[in-house]
Amino acid sequence: MHELGLMSGVADTVVESARQAGAERVISVHLRIGDMAEVMDEALQFAWEVLRDEDPLTKDAELEVDYVHPRSLCVSCGNEFEHDRFHLRCPACGSAETMLLSGRELDIVGIDIETPDDAPN
Repeated sequence: MHELGLMSGVADTVVESARQAGAERVISVHLRIGDMAEVMDEALQFAWEVLRDEDPLTKDAELEVDYVHPRSLCVSCGNEFEHDRFHLRCPACGSAETMLLSGRELDIVGIDIETPDDAPN
């Protein structure tokens, strides 16, 4: 389950960033993951739930994930097209000479935190 390794890195980065920002707690973490990264959503969520409990900053933090569908460029004809993980041929000319433009990303898009300034008076 490579999701545990991926989320371990995400959790480390989130905790470090939250501490640097003076957070009292992390409310949510927003990720963008490409379909070509072959991540199983259930395993990713499970790994996050296990790892978030290891630090008081992330104890109840929610994980939000946007999945990015693969998009490629045909080197032969210049056509840009969306596809699934397995069909990379250009639908316009049939060429297999394509270059992946998106679909492999694993980005931390944002971290919502609570700081001492956010607390009600």
